[in-house]
Formats: sequence, C-alpha cells, structure tokens
Amino acid sequence: MAMASLAKVAGISAGAVLLALNIPHIPHLSSQRLTAFVGDFPIPDYPFALPFFRGSDTNDTDGDTDDTDDNPSEAPFVCDASHTYRAEIVSLEPLLIYIHALVTPPEIASILRTAEPLFAPSQVTKNGRQQRTSDRTSSSAGLPRDDGAVRCVVARARGFLGTLLRDDYDEMGPPQLVRYTAGQRFNVHHDWFDSPRAAADGTSREWNRIASFFAILQDNCTGGETYFPHAEAVAPSSPWGGPSWHGGGGVGDDGDEDGKETDSLSPGPKPLWREHEDGGLAFRPVAGNALFWVNLHANWTGDVRTNHAGLPLVDGLKTAMNIWPRQYRPDT
Repeated sequence: MAMASLAKVAGISAGAVLLALNIPHIPHLSSQRLTAFVGDFPIPDYPFALPFFRGSDTNDTDGDTDDTDDNPSEAPFVCDASHTYRAEIVSLEPLLIYIHALVTPPEIASILRTAEPLFAPSQVTKNGRQQRTSDRTSSSAGLPRDDGAVRCVVARARGFLGTLLRDDYDEMGPPQLVRYTAGQRFNVHHDWFDSPRAAADGTSREWNRIASFFAILQDNCTGGETYFPHAEAVAPSSPWGGPSWHGGGGVGDDGDEDGKETDSLSPGPKPLWREHEDGGLAFRPVAGNALFWVNLHANWTGDVRTNHAGLPLVDGLKTAMNIWPRQYRPDT
C-alpha cells in the first residue's frame, strides 16, 4: 500500500514539472494546430441564449428548433363574421345587382393559395358532358367546400339570397375559380342548364342554377369586362357623369374599396360599368366586388336576358369566383 501511494505521488509530481516547463512555449504554438480537430465550427462573439437546447422550451409544440413559425403567411384562416358589404340594383330587365366588397382581401389571399395548384383548361357542358371549346379559353379551378375561406364567402352569399333558397332542401353548389390571361375570353353564354340536372342523392329531384354570383379576386389587367348584351340600366347614365355609374359614389364612399381609378380621358372616377357600344352593360373587374343575377323565370325556364360574356383580356391577369346556388324543382 505504501509503495502504491509513493508511485501516485511521484506521477503527479512529474506531471506538474512537465506542465511548468512547457507553459512559456504555449503562446508560440500554431492556433491551426490547436483547433484543427473542430473543423469549421464557428465560435460566436456573443453569449449563447438560454436555454441552449430548444427541447427545454415548453412553448414549442411543433418539435422544431427555430424561433419562427413554419409558415407565418399561412396562419389558420379566421372568418370575419362582422364583415359588411353594399349592394345596388343596376338592372331590372334582367335583375342584376352590383355588390361592393363581397369578398375581403384576407379571403382572397387564402382562396388563391388553395386554388393555385388546381387550375386546368376550362370546359363547358354540351349535350350533357364536359368538353373543351374555342368559345372559352380561360383556366378553371374547383374549390374545396370545406376550406375555411371558401365556406366563409359561400355563407355570406347564402345570406344574401334570403328565401330564394330553402334551408335543408336547396344548396349552394360547389364554387369555382376562373382565370384569364392576355387574349383569353368566354364568348356569350348562360349559366343555367337547358335541362335540369339530377340530384346526386339518388332521389328523383332535379335542380338548376337559380342564380349566379361572379366575384372578382384579381384585377391586375386591362380589358376583360363582364358584358351583358341584354341588360338595361335602371336609369341611364347622367349627362353630368353622376355618381351612380361610379358605384353609388358621393361623399363618404371609400374609393379604394370600389377600385375607383381616375380616368385619364375625363375628370372624376372611372366608372365601374358602362353602356357598351353594341348595347347592354359592361362591368370592369374590381377585386372584392361581385355581380349577382337571377337565371330562371318563375316557371323555371332560363332567362336569356342573363346571357353574358367575358370580354377578351388585353393584358395582365383576371381571376374570379363563380358561385352557383342550386334550387330544386318545386314539383320533385
């Protein structure tokens, strides 16, 4: 035992002597030789934040190691139930209503994110089947009805309809986006079906598109008006350029909300709609605003006065949302 203790003391003493002899030479050693084993690991010139390991942060529920949200621009959508819009009758023959601010900017952004990968060349229904046609050169995207923003906008449209639809019997139908780029158009057409469609629930019920909403989501374009060749304005345009054709303008209206631009050819705001040179009315695209019209007569035949067209886009991009409420035939 004594020999082991003496050996231990001797070893410690030798180590101390060796360290003492080398201390003066340490400053002259190459720093590269001292740090080569750590590779390119950077040494920060600021203190490490505490806690050093994110795993100890009880507020981090997603298990990652950064301090930011994964997708801050894609936060869960929250429907603004308090949002209000404004509507005005433009035509009685046929009934055509202009709706200001039907869709909000957050709703537009959310819907566009959802729909972006879903766009495909547009089709039309002819002889009971979907097909491509040169009359319609746009792109379309079906929208999931369980999407939060879609549900929010459709619910607002449902409220606008009032008793035109019967709760728990009629339905809003699946919404759809349509997109136009330079040169694209949709020639004169109607939204109602020539023959009612069979219900998908296996019953003998039949439905048709009782009405239409056409809401603009993107308006960074020139041209691309929505044209109703048979629409007749409730009142003709004032020779003094009255505010009604500027979307019910006047004191207190928010010009940005209605997309009122200054017309370089005439003083005052640029009209939201105009009398077309071939008759009827043409509505320029304004993001957030919408058109509403009733497609069917009381006897359930289609109203040809609702025929309309998407005039060719000169340049830019136009995206709109179609909502087609479905009413079931009363005698089925």
